[in-house]
Amino acid sequence: MIRRKCLKLATVFAFGLFGWAGAAAAQTPEAGGTLIMVVQPEPPTLASYLSTSGPIGQVTTKVYDGLLEYDFDLKPIPSLAESWDESSDGKTITFHLRKDVKFHDGSDFTSADVQYTFMDVLKKVHPRASSSFKELTAVETPDPYTAVFKLANPAPYMIRALSGYESPIVSKELFEGTDPRQNPTANAPIGTGPFKFVEWKKGQYVRLDKNENYWKEGLPYLDRVVARFIPDAATRAAALENQEVQYAAFNAVPNVDAKRLDSIDGITVTTEGYSMINPMMLLEMNTKSLPIDNVKVRQAISYAIDRQFIIDNIFYGYGKPATGSISSNFASVGLYSDDVHDYAVADRIEKANALLDEAGFPRGENGVRFEIVHDIIAYGEDWQRLGEYIKQALGDIGISVTLRYEDVPTWLKRVFTDYDFQMNSNFFYQLADPVLGMHRQYLTDQIKQGTVFVNSSRYSNPEVDDLAHLGAEEIDPKKRSEIYTKIQQILAEDLPVIPLVEMQFTTVYLDKVKNTIVSPLGAYSSFDQAWIEQ
Repeated sequence: MIRRKCLKLATVFAFGLFGWAGAAAAQTPEAGGTLIMVVQPEPPTLASYLSTSGPIGQVTTKVYDGLLEYDFDLKPIPSLAESWDESSDGKTITFHLRKDVKFHDGSDFTSADVQYTFMDVLKKVHPRASSSFKELTAVETPDPYTAVFKLANPAPYMIRALSGYESPIVSKELFEGTDPRQNPTANAPIGTGPFKFVEWKKGQYVRLDKNENYWKEGLPYLDRVVARFIPDAATRAAALENQEVQYAAFNAVPNVDAKRLDSIDGITVTTEGYSMINPMMLLEMNTKSLPIDNVKVRQAISYAIDRQFIIDNIFYGYGKPATGSISSNFASVGLYSDDVHDYAVADRIEKANALLDEAGFPRGENGVRFEIVHDIIAYGEDWQRLGEYIKQALGDIGISVTLRYEDVPTWLKRVFTDYDFQMNSNFFYQLADPVLGMHRQYLTDQIKQGTVFVNSSRYSNPEVDDLAHLGAEEIDPKKRSEIYTKIQQILAEDLPVIPLVEMQFTTVYLDKVKNTIVSPLGAYSSFDQAWIEQ
């Protein structure tokens, strides 16, 4: 949902192929100006082919293009690839590349750059390559402007992993003969995008200037994009209010301040622009730990939690109750189903108590059935408040909860290396397809001790494994939808993970800033169409 105080909506022009429904009078974009955006925290690197740390993409997507971009229905549209063809068996995708593209150093972009990027960089060092490009065996280059992807098995999800955010195209000339982990362009990136890297002043800002030779004629409109790093949350909010900065995404402005700023004329707060990452708040359950190993206990816990209360009272109204293991944002591509076990029923507390009685955990004289420890993700005050609510909610059904809050390294080691937990709060990006974001939480082959943000519940269900492998390769949309419906139904019963809330990150920006959110990637888009009303 987008909230506005004034109807100053801009026209989104041809290159983006997007638009706000019901937009008011069209405006002509104005060239020039500097967009100052808050990026929080400061990126650890600008090597987006090497790390998917959240802040990196907000900067590097202005520098690097991808083969494709996406509309708000998550459907691919042209970028560096003008068009593409898929074979009937789903094992060959032929990309027809643009012929008028140059890297920022003046060298030509060709199919050799595509081949090198995917086979020698992304497949070797990208954190999500083991999922995204698992089936990619070769990229053939029959001519400078044709790249043919050869797959061992069909991978319909891969088409949604080709944006400048997920798969930035790098220059073979600059990378060949180097270890991509050590390439000198890591923190001085050179791409084909609308803005060129100029300077990174650590602790203060990254400066990007207009690419005068950008392949989209007439774009970008802006002269410059500056990413500022402001550690203090209150200072970030004040900077927006005082118009020292003009744009802040990914909850850089805390929800409590976003609510306040939303009432000020000239400032907009929106939750648009995040449907390509689909963050899901959840509770991970250690299925090997007593009494969490009992499915009736997990179901009782799910019944006890009021998801709408969490949204309204902890996250200031931002979010949507999660119904299952796949975000409802996937409804547009037929992969979401609400035909699953419903835990948000009127008599949920009665059902929870009955399940715990059936599981053999009666209340003691003090009303307590058993005790568990809840490990809170170390991401700040909102998550601590969530822990306090869960303690209260489970206390109502006779489960005594001890809260444990540790620093990030300790929490990560406890959960993903030592498996020394019973229940923990977390959130996962589900990304643009279940294979890319959801499989890693539930499949047996994703039980990888010491690897973070995978299957820490150690849930193993051969039926789910088999269905997921079928779903990953199925190219018929109807059959694929049926497969993932069945997966969601099984997981809603087994509950190795309890989905809580489909999170809504906020973006706060000045109304005079136009066309920054023109795709489901939001702040992870290129800003080639962004402009500032003078």
